[in-house]
Amino acid sequence: MVVPDYRGPCLSNVVPALLARDHGLPAWFPADAGATQVVLLVLDGLGWAQLRERVASARTLAGMTGGPISSVVPSTTAAALTSIATGVPPARHGVVGYRVKVGPGLVMNVLRWVTAQGDARVAVPPDEFQPIEPFAGSRPAVVTRAEFRDGGFSIAHLHGTRLHGWQTTSTLVTNVRVLLEAGERFVYAYYDGIDKVAHAFGLGEHYEAEVRATDRLVDDLLAVLPSDAALVVTSDHGQVDVGRNVVGLHDDVMARTTLLSGEGRFRWLHARAGAADRLAEVTRERHGHQAWVRTRDEAVAEGWFGGELSRAAESRLGDVVLAASEPVAFLDPADVAEARMISRHGSLTPAEMWVPLLVART
Repeated sequence: MVVPDYRGPCLSNVVPALLARDHGLPAWFPADAGATQVVLLVLDGLGWAQLRERVASARTLAGMTGGPISSVVPSTTAAALTSIATGVPPARHGVVGYRVKVGPGLVMNVLRWVTAQGDARVAVPPDEFQPIEPFAGSRPAVVTRAEFRDGGFSIAHLHGTRLHGWQTTSTLVTNVRVLLEAGERFVYAYYDGIDKVAHAFGLGEHYEAEVRATDRLVDDLLAVLPSDAALVVTSDHGQVDVGRNVVGLHDDVMARTTLLSGEGRFRWLHARAGAADRLAEVTRERHGHQAWVRTRDEAVAEGWFGGELSRAAESRLGDVVLAASEPVAFLDPADVAEARMISRHGSLTPAEMWVPLLVART
């Protein structure tokens, strides 16, 4: 189990370090990042273990300086990207998972910003759901997929930034080049291809091909850097191949549960009234060989989320969590689309938690 060091080499500390780089970088941060201009590229879904296993397919990335740092808990896009942008752990920003409780019996898919009732942007205002100002209020240029511009999650974790949409990897590179030529000192860029391929195909030949293509993207970005500029590369989480190992929760567990949230490898159980303690016991009995089972209070006490939960964060979590320790995912019958994913993430295994922090400088 990897529990983040939220005061050290963790995703939540990358942007604060880069914004303050004129005053020096932390000892765990590659020194080459102290350049006049910096591009921070987040490659969704590229864990440290997966990268090290594919050095031959990622020669540009492998040639950069740096090493592993930890993601946040849960090791999932919604929580991790928000921690990158805000510079604080999930306990503070409150985006505590992929699917979170937002009302009695109501769960919201954070990435799509929808509930069973449809678009939730009015019912759950994104900038109120996550009120911390991204990038310390510096309003940087952000290069991300054009279709994400008006999405609830983009508003939640990127509100106040200057969005520049890309349609293809060539437009991503061109947008970054134009921004650097205009004198931007810090540019944030996001690419999600690796994660998409992992979910759809697992970590086999399709994933290998996407890593090679992403390495070419990194090479193209390095080619447009002006003098005294640095490219910093990180990721939000790694991956575990689950395949068909999707586990239905035992009847004894479901009998004491009113609602499920989270995701397959980080499944929250919301207990029936008065049943929380017994639910934790039964879940350990039935699934303790497949997962780390914790009550919410136990997970907080062990530092999973980065300190004491804000009131909003606490309201969005369940009573008992199953964090998969084996290559399995726990089924939520209300989210059957997730069951089709081959590679998953969200838990605290090294394959999911360790991500690269790499730098190349002109």
